[in-house]
Amino acid sequence: QVQLVESGGGLVQPGGSLRLSCAASGFIFSIYDMGWYRQAPGKQRELVATITAIDRPNYADSVQGRFTISRDNAKKTVWLQMNNLKPEDTAVYYCNCKFFPSDLWGQGTLVTVSS
Repeated sequence: QVQLVESGGGLVQPGGSLRLSCAASGFIFSIYDMGWYRQAPGKQRELVATITAIDRPNYADSVQGRFTISRDNAKKTVWLQMNNLKPEDTAVYYCNCKFFPSDLWGQGTLVTVSS
């Protein structure tokens, strides 16, 4: 079964850190670009970070320098390390795969940044 399963969300105080994981199954993970998106309440889904099949990352301006995306093709997993979290980072975070013929999405994991 082709799927993406996220984990690692939760409640964290401003300035804290979380690490999100996305486990892929059912397809050849290593050949696809992967990414993380997020959707805050009342807002559209937005790009957070992407990583190409050849391990090149790209970040939204809002998270540059605070978040790090990485992948391990042997483990079929992509991570998002989030440091110095801010209340405006509160959102449901979704794992994405630039699959063919259409993108794959995980079910999402909620990140809440609040004191």
